Amino acid sequence: MRKKGANGQESRARLLTVAANEFARSGYHKTKISTIVSRAGLTQPSFYLYFDSKEAVFNELMLKFRSQLKELIADGRLEAGISREDVPGRITAVLSSLFEFLERDPDLTQIGFFIGQEASEVKKELTAMIEQNLKAEQKDGYFQQEANMTIIAECLVGTLERLTLQQLLTGKCTPEDLAHQVVNLYMFGITA
Repeated sequence: MRKKGANGQESRARLLTVAANEFARSGYHKTKISTIVSRAGLTQPSFYLYFDSKEAVFNELMLKFRSQLKELIADGRLEAGISREDVPGRITAVLSSLFEFLERDPDLTQIGFFIGQEASEVKKELTAMIEQNLKAEQKDGYFQQEANMTIIAECLVGTLERLTLQQLLTGKCTPEDLAHQVVNLYMFGITA
């Protein structure tokens, strides 16, 4: 039964938000539907109005993370014709948007990037998309022709993963600071 005055969309959204938080805090196996509905202020039968199972709500959250991440990466490819001087700034903006996405919903990021069974598959997809973008940008003349974009894409995803966990989600760095640091490292190195 829904609480008086609550509509179906609000109840469903509340269940998704609480479920994401529970999954992120406790992991998939330790999360209980009874805890989700209790924290959402709903009943167990109301949960089943919107979701068939705990797996269904988890899969929806995972799908949401994956689709938003794919869209962000697809939109991040640099178009041809940008001046060389503008490339670092454009890449910084793309990376900043990516870190902002990962910071915006820490629970969803935990599920999609770290604890979900599909998290390694998500990172493989992310790596492939970044590699595809890098190769196209390399073809457009933005990067050295001899650079191995497969390795660079793998390094970038590893960097994103580690910095998200250790710097972003802990509040030690802002998305903008992280993006700036990553661009400086990958484009200019660490030599004086």
